[in-house]
Amino acid sequence: MLRTGLANLPLHGGKAPPWLIAKMIELGKAVFSVMLLEYGEEEILRRLSDPFWFQCLSCILGYDWHSSGTTTVTIGVLKSFLNPVDHGLAVVGGKGAVSRRAPDEIEKIAESLNLSESDVKKLKKISRLTAKVDNAAIQDGFQLYHHSMIISRKNWAVIQQGMDKINLYARRYHWFSKHSKNLIVEPHTGIVSDVIRDQVLDMCARESEECRRTSLDLVKDNPHRLKKVFNSLKDPAQKSLTDYPLNLNHNLQILNMPRRIDWDALQQAYELQPDSYEDLLLIQGIGPAAVRALALISQLIWGASPSWRDPAKFSFAHGGKDGVPYPVNRSLMTESANFLKSVVEEAKINNKDKLHMLKRLSDFIKPVVKE
Repeated sequence: MLRTGLANLPLHGGKAPPWLIAKMIELGKAVFSVMLLEYGEEEILRRLSDPFWFQCLSCILGYDWHSSGTTTVTIGVLKSFLNPVDHGLAVVGGKGAVSRRAPDEIEKIAESLNLSESDVKKLKKISRLTAKVDNAAIQDGFQLYHHSMIISRKNWAVIQQGMDKINLYARRYHWFSKHSKNLIVEPHTGIVSDVIRDQVLDMCARESEECRRTSLDLVKDNPHRLKKVFNSLKDPAQKSLTDYPLNLNHNLQILNMPRRIDWDALQQAYELQPDSYEDLLLIQGIGPAAVRALALISQLIWGASPSWRDPAKFSFAHGGKDGVPYPVNRSLMTESANFLKSVVEEAKINNKDKLHMLKRLSDFIKPVVKE
């Protein structure tokens, strides 16, 4: 994983006011026009996949400095103005029910981005798999409610967010096609969260390789035998710890078996005989409970331990909408947007003085990032 970080993202009540959304769109258009002119589509996607940069973008646009809405509103704003004609980019998916429209929206943008049928099929698979990974392969207590993809002709970025319904804090997951070559093994460019947990089942960690192989072997075997093992481990009256060759580094938390799993899905997996752990995750019905049960059985009986280390790390944030740390300055947002628009227009006629000035200014304001 590349640079990752932590930002407090609590659930704040209310909605972004219409005037702020309008200002965010106006300023966002100007910012991305300059970026597209100077860096191109691939670099835009690379930066969106960096949780540090995305957090700063949200703050620049004037939204909450540490709200879960940082993700949902900023992505909604980007979706409103990024388009294939002007930017060579399109945003699909979003919050709640909108996230499930991502496959259909990929179909709709295919022609304007000149995507082939195989491109569309691949992007749909990536959309499904990234959601499955962050909701099932990584079990950190955050349930996904936001899934979005930003797509160009050759690359993509995924930004999605989960919510801990108990403490109402969010965790954001970032992906980028140039980094996420293997969508199963440590694929994220960053995960930002409010807290680092003592125990998280991370089937995407490199240390989980043996557990992934054993889980795959388990589903390829007779599911009736697997069900028998599962039931025996669930019922302490039938089996005890001394019946299994536990290693000293096994944590007792592994005995937290799910109450029930989808046996029809495991039967389907047995019939399909998936070739890889990726194919296993993509089977409908293979969710968090099945992934966890397979991992625990692999660890408890065969000693194939998954990673229990939380993959999220630390970050920072600053920002806006609800007056923290200060109210949004509307006139400054308008002034900034107008200046950036003039930069773009003048650059188009080969007068790049303002653009060079922005570059020089950025040398003085680059943030110091602690690894």
